[in-house]
Amino acid sequence: MQKYHATATTPAPPAVVWRLLLDARTWPAWSTVDSLVPERSSGLDRNGRDPVGAVRAFRTGRTVTGERITGLTEQKQLTYEDAFNWALRDYRAVIDLTPAPDGGTIINWHGTYTARWGMRRMMQRVMSQTMRRMADGLAGYAANQPLSSKDL
Repeated sequence: MQKYHATATTPAPPAVVWRLLLDARTWPAWSTVDSLVPERSSGLDRNGRDPVGAVRAFRTGRTVTGERITGLTEQKQLTYEDAFNWALRDYRAVIDLTPAPDGGTIINWHGTYTARWGMRRMMQRVMSQTMRRMADGLAGYAANQPLSSKDL
């Protein structure tokens, strides 16, 4: 079993970061994915609050992968696992949000997975770099978002 861990801090409050995590439509704006693939997704909430059980399919280049939300703790933790992914098996990820001591949010994104045979070494590097970019992208994008009535 391989693992990764990425941490980023944003001046945005946990409510803003949480709103972005729950709404799969925002992920292409701040993450490494190119687009949400609605026809391969299921259970998405049209108001941007995807529930436990929702499968969110994302395209990166020509590859489409799917992630199923398995747990939500309001403004604190989102967990997901792979629904379909050609390169990984047994993928489980946790995104923990913690209020920062001086305001803002600490984002801890960590996960475990098994890479396909022959891809383990490459996937360790790719996953570590990609998840670092995901956490940093979320932190940066959240910092520029206005606080909305949904965040109160």
